[in-house]
Amino acid sequence: MRATTAIWAMLIAPGVAAAQEAPQQVAPGPATAGQGDVSVTIYNNDIALIQDVRPLALGNGRVRQNFPDVSAAIRPETVSLNVADAAIVEQNFDYDLLSPTSLMEKAVGETITLLRTNPATGAETRERAKVLAVNGGVVLQIGDRIEVLRDDGLPVRAIFDKVPDSLRARPTLSVTLASTRSGTRPATLSYLSRGLGWNADYVALFDQKSGRIDVQGWVTLRNTSGTTFTMARTLLVAGDVASDDNQNGYQPRPPRRASRIVQAGTETSTREQLGDFYLYPLPERTTIADKQTKQVSFLDVKGAAASSGYAFRNDWLGTADEPRSASSVLRFANSGAAGLGDALPAGTVRVYVRDARGQPQFTGENRIDHTPQGSQISLATGDAFDVKVRPTVTARTKISETRWRTAMRYTLTNAKATPVTVELIQAGFDWTDTRIVDESRKSERRDAGTVMWQVPVPANGQTIVTATFDTRY
Repeated sequence: MRATTAIWAMLIAPGVAAAQEAPQQVAPGPATAGQGDVSVTIYNNDIALIQDVRPLALGNGRVRQNFPDVSAAIRPETVSLNVADAAIVEQNFDYDLLSPTSLMEKAVGETITLLRTNPATGAETRERAKVLAVNGGVVLQIGDRIEVLRDDGLPVRAIFDKVPDSLRARPTLSVTLASTRSGTRPATLSYLSRGLGWNADYVALFDQKSGRIDVQGWVTLRNTSGTTFTMARTLLVAGDVASDDNQNGYQPRPPRRASRIVQAGTETSTREQLGDFYLYPLPERTTIADKQTKQVSFLDVKGAAASSGYAFRNDWLGTADEPRSASSVLRFANSGAAGLGDALPAGTVRVYVRDARGQPQFTGENRIDHTPQGSQISLATGDAFDVKVRPTVTARTKISETRWRTAMRYTLTNAKATPVTVELIQAGFDWTDTRIVDESRKSERRDAGTVMWQVPVPANGQTIVTATFDTRY
């Protein structure tokens, strides 16, 4: 017996037939046709606010109104409905959707009709069968025999007497209202949903000779909510809002290499803000289809100032078995004076450089966090081929039971035909009391855990940096 999916494929090969009972039309009106005037506000952390204005034709008294085409990932506890002269008595979200699988599962204990077609003669035979179980396959009772429905190549249709009331063709919110008058009026339905998210993607073309960078920013919008939002006003919010949603499993992917904001900006962006978040409205209404990724441009800057360099981080006072590559680093600022002049929502920056033929070639990517305008950014894009660093412990002496002295030598080599400068970073000071007692080049204490040397390395040459560290445990 094959998987259940193969059985459903066999069942629906000629088509699945079901004699449906007409649903009760308690409150007919335009809203039963689907969405109305939709606005979608999407945040970075798998949260979206849906606002849907639909005209409702309501009677007087207690009425039930169905709202089809709500998000299949709706958070029902966040639903709010604002309609004049009516109050909510009860609401239900029906998310068990009609499908061959769900239809068969709901038929357990019920009797269905199997229609078989003889492929040789075309003759059709009908049998009534009771569905006993649907667990990796369908078990039926036909008369006095028990039969397992198999995919044996014979055309079979399953005919159901009706569609269960609990199954819906589309995700549907059902609301019971207490209306104080008859008539049609607009109703604003709003709710939070999972399954909608966005992030920023950047394409950066770097010209090393001119020290300039062209940056294009794209909003990448994803919809896995199970519902399409048609011609929606769409507003994107840059920032991670707090959410008490235990089902929210979104976890941002950590960067492959450390990129950092060297200095946080203090410039005020001209973009619209909502509290502490920046807003990125899409210029036109758009249809956000289910299971779709959509991209919209939001940034296009030419000739912003940028420079390239190298960085190497040694995590603790230890010896490397062999020379290790320094990271290639792209440095730029998103200040107005530097030419970029915009707050940058979190996303991935992909860097390109033109080759000798003038063709842009991909040289690496990395992620940036939400970055205020005016920040200095250091973006690690890959491992340098020609610039290497080898840290070596030349001596380690025990001064006392709680004190050690370590002498380090860092050998930096450069096989390029041009000189380079490497940010040499020694980390690991934040969990011990470690101090530099001697060094061949003046260092800069960046924070409690690291020190840094700016080390020039000549073309086709090397530079050696030595330092002695006093560690107390």
